[in-house]
Amino acid sequence: MAGTGSSRRTFIAGAGAAAAAGAALTGAGATPAAAAEAGPTSSGRRVAVLGGGVAGLTAAHELAERGYAVTVYERRALGGKARSMDVPDSARGGRRPLPAEHGFRFIPGIYHNLPDTMRRIPFPGNAAGVWENLVAPREMMFARAAGREDLRGPIPWPGHSPAELTPEEIRRALAGILQTLVRLPPHESAYFVDRVLVFLTSCDERREEVWERTPWWDFVRAERMSNEYRRILAVGITRNIVATKAEEASTRTVGTLGEAFVFNVLGRGADGPPDRILNLPTNEAWIDPWEAHLRSLGVEFRIGWTVREVRYAGGRVSGVAVEGPDGAARTVTADHYVSALPVEHARRTWSAALRAADPMLGRCDKLETDWMTGIQFYLTERAELVHGHLNCIDSPWSLTAIQQAEHWPSRDFPADYGDGTAVDCLSVDISEWDKPGILYGKTAKQCTREEVAREVWAQLKASLNDTGKALLTDTTLHSWFLDPGVDGIGTPHPTNQDELLIHPVGTLYNRPSASTRIPNFFLSGDYVAVDIDLATMEGANASARAAVNALLDRDGSNAARCTVHPMYRAPELEAAKRHDRWRYRLGLRNLFDLG
Repeated sequence: MAGTGSSRRTFIAGAGAAAAAGAALTGAGATPAAAAEAGPTSSGRRVAVLGGGVAGLTAAHELAERGYAVTVYERRALGGKARSMDVPDSARGGRRPLPAEHGFRFIPGIYHNLPDTMRRIPFPGNAAGVWENLVAPREMMFARAAGREDLRGPIPWPGHSPAELTPEEIRRALAGILQTLVRLPPHESAYFVDRVLVFLTSCDERREEVWERTPWWDFVRAERMSNEYRRILAVGITRNIVATKAEEASTRTVGTLGEAFVFNVLGRGADGPPDRILNLPTNEAWIDPWEAHLRSLGVEFRIGWTVREVRYAGGRVSGVAVEGPDGAARTVTADHYVSALPVEHARRTWSAALRAADPMLGRCDKLETDWMTGIQFYLTERAELVHGHLNCIDSPWSLTAIQQAEHWPSRDFPADYGDGTAVDCLSVDISEWDKPGILYGKTAKQCTREEVAREVWAQLKASLNDTGKALLTDTTLHSWFLDPGVDGIGTPHPTNQDELLIHPVGTLYNRPSASTRIPNFFLSGDYVAVDIDLATMEGANASARAAVNALLDRDGSNAARCTVHPMYRAPELEAAKRHDRWRYRLGLRNLFDLG
């Protein structure tokens, strides 16, 4: 994402990172092939964690709490796609630089593993650590273009909580929500609710063997429905939320996510409200305190170290070839290795010998990634949009956005950031990079950075200024910042350092487990198979916990195993799932599947 020097660090964290990098260079510079090793702790066992995103930091956290000596190797900055960063040269008058990010943080109530970690990261004044920095936007909006009425509604929390979670109660609650918020023709709302009930009552075998192979577009019969139905319930759910195409997305993946949100909205099995964000820029609220806490546990960090190859010899990982900040090649050795890089980067580091030792690694080559990248617009006046997330459902580039300043109550935006004239940050995610826009008729990848900014701004105005009131005006646009991980756009060879795992049909069968056949090598990342079947921070966190548990098992450790919280399963629906298993084995449709 960001280039060197663009990530926000607190003074303490920044000084610590510089000291760690200096120590690494001093120790390794004398002997270029020497092992970069962490100091011994009570266990005497050393672990090299490759990657410092959510997966890597979670693995380091769990291992350090269990007495392992952990060193994290990260090529850019801690936090990965989850971090915030500074807008270069934007600070004036002693203020902080304007805060930017890869994309706005979204930590819904369906998450359990990540919030558990956040509760264990100290934050001044918070009894429950950085978890208390989560706040809940109170509403959401579907913004529609061409003069059509925007659809906005309150987020139901604690909201609709039926006495019994029966299919009829679920039908009644969901139908009411759809009629209030989406306002589709009644027969289309009713049909979609029936499709939801089909998935909710489907047994695991039907989900894994049928719905995993069925595109969401086909499952919800989008082709037969109105454009509004397709835009909101087919394209809106898949492209804007999980950055994959409805025509290709696995119904199992989309349905699993939807199921969790249904239960969350109905007040069941949730850690909190369906929509939560941080009350400060991500590094201030979460990543910097996390780094400081990990350092207090003895974790060491090597920032600017790029993993080149995981080497295999004698039935084990024998070392990892890395490139230091000075460009010199080195070899890292440890007792165990946790690969916590994103899959598109991780698989390039797996040597032929390593792949031969575990064919599961080769299947990861079939996993697909796509672009979902953030751009921020800084405003000199607050825009009266919505007190929460908005989804521009008619935008060609599938834009979602949120105004951030109102959710950062402990910060006075103009007093604390930039030059004192920007009062808000409209943070936008671009989910579609391969369709023509409305301004230049080009895809986002074909546009220059400046053209992308102008095009996104135009699409936002088309969605928000189309009903007679100019909510966004050019005169209030202070500046913009596009994620620096995107490069080469407007040329024949655009690149993105931070692509997102997507979920076409059949993806499930190519996702690896956290444990490999190599006894000292483990996988952590949102592509690893865990209960939440989606590329999320929750998946990254859960996979890291699974990797640590596998490592503890291999090590014969007596340490307590990490708790890996499963997705919520409503006990009231288990009987329906058992009945569906019987029907499935007889070759019959689900009871609610009327075609």
